[in-house]
Amino acid sequence: MRSRTGHKGRRPACARFGPRRRPTAHTSGVALISAEELARRIDDDDVRVVDVRWYLGQPGMGRAAYEAGHIPGAIFLDLDDDLSDPDGYGAPGRHPLPRPVEFERRLEAAGIGSAHFVVAYDDAGGANAARLWWMLDNLGHRGGVAVLDGGIDAWNASQRRRSYDVPNYGPAKLKLRRRWRGVIDRHALSERREALTLLDARAGERYRGEVEPIDPAAGHIPGARSMPFAGNLTDGYFLSATELRRRFEQLAAGQDVVTYCGSGTTACHNSLAMRLAGLPDPILYVGSFSDWSRSGMPIATGVEGDD
Repeated sequence: MRSRTGHKGRRPACARFGPRRRPTAHTSGVALISAEELARRIDDDDVRVVDVRWYLGQPGMGRAAYEAGHIPGAIFLDLDDDLSDPDGYGAPGRHPLPRPVEFERRLEAAGIGSAHFVVAYDDAGGANAARLWWMLDNLGHRGGVAVLDGGIDAWNASQRRRSYDVPNYGPAKLKLRRRWRGVIDRHALSERREALTLLDARAGERYRGEVEPIDPAAGHIPGARSMPFAGNLTDGYFLSATELRRRFEQLAAGQDVVTYCGSGTTACHNSLAMRLAGLPDPILYVGSFSDWSRSGMPIATGVEGDD
């Protein structure tokens, strides 16, 4: 049985209710879970909830938000420290992927094993949670992984209990693939760019080059289409599969699709949206615009088929 002991802060907002339940069978291939379904399964021994809140240019704020109250039993994983490696695949972008074996070790230490169904959440419509979903899905996590639709706001909407405890599950045993799949680097992208459909998941003003808060140049990869991840949402929840398919299917026809963003994070949101729409998985340009703009590559501004 998993333990909720560990470092203590304030007492949980509500006491635990009911006995521990037996594990529930997980739907094969599930990628999105509602707050209602998570509430029914929150006490299952084989569920691991992960808080991945993160804020651009505000190091440490994600953990501070977690410590200020989180879904009961949730652990915290940091985009910078746990889901990235500055020297990994995609460097010199801001969030290169760690080596799969190192990622595996980090999750094992956090108490995530092969049999655990992982639910990732944030407070940004899944913008950061989708990165953990993509990583585990890409490496073939056997227990399954899903993003909480609506994130912590959906959880809070029905006044569900929150916790201030930091659980200590103890180490687990996790087995993941040893190579990332469906990824492309800057050199390959440069060579194949004209034969690919590039989708830029950043906000339209960043794509057009009107603003750039963090990367060294403003604009987008030449030939890319603007496909902001926020367009996958309505009021913080994912659009229906039909609506998502309508958004992506014409762009996804005839060529391989590559999704990118600033650092290979919100690009995963478009990957998740295309999965929900029943479309082929896109290729992820992990280094994304932070890699491209740091490497002397050509940059375009303005509109090229703006969404």
